[in-house]
Amino acid sequence: MKLGLAIEELHRSENHLARVLMEVSDRHKVDHEVFYVARDIAGWSQRHVAELARVGQDYGMDLDPEPVGEPGLLARLQRTTSDLLGRRPDPGLLLLADLRHVHREAAGVSLDWELLAQAAQGARQRELLALAERLHPDTLRQMRWANAKLKESATQALVS
Repeated sequence: MKLGLAIEELHRSENHLARVLMEVSDRHKVDHEVFYVARDIAGWSQRHVAELARVGQDYGMDLDPEPVGEPGLLARLQRTTSDLLGRRPDPGLLLLADLRHVHREAAGVSLDWELLAQAAQGARQRELLALAERLHPDTLRQMRWANAKLKESATQALVS
C-alpha cells in the first residue's frame, strides 16, 4: 500500500502550514488578532504533525513528531535586512499577501486530508479514516479564518 506516502506528504504539508502561520504571526505582531490567532491555529497543524508521525509508524514511516518551531534564522535575517533597507511593503498589502498564502497552503493541506481519507476508506483502515475525519475540520477552519480575514482587510488595504 502507498498510504505511507500520503501520510508522509500530509506530514510535510502540515509542517509547512504551521511554519507559514508562525511567520505570518511574526510579521504582523502589531495586529494582535492576526498575531494570536495565527499562533493558535499554527498549533493545530503542529498537533497534526505529531498525530501523523504516530500513525505513520503503523505504515513503516519514521516521521519526526516534533513540528517546526519559530521561523528560521534566514527568514528573520531577511526580514531585518529588508526593514533596515527601507523595503518594507505597505502593512495592509503585506497582510493580504500573507493571508492569500495561508489560504492556498491550507487548501492544499485540506486536499491532502481528503486524499488520505478516501484512501483510508478504500483500504478499510478505520483508525486512519477516523484520524482524517477528526483533524481535517481544523484545516478547514484555518482556511476559513484566512478567507474571512482577507474579506475583512481587503477594502481598507486596497482602497486607502
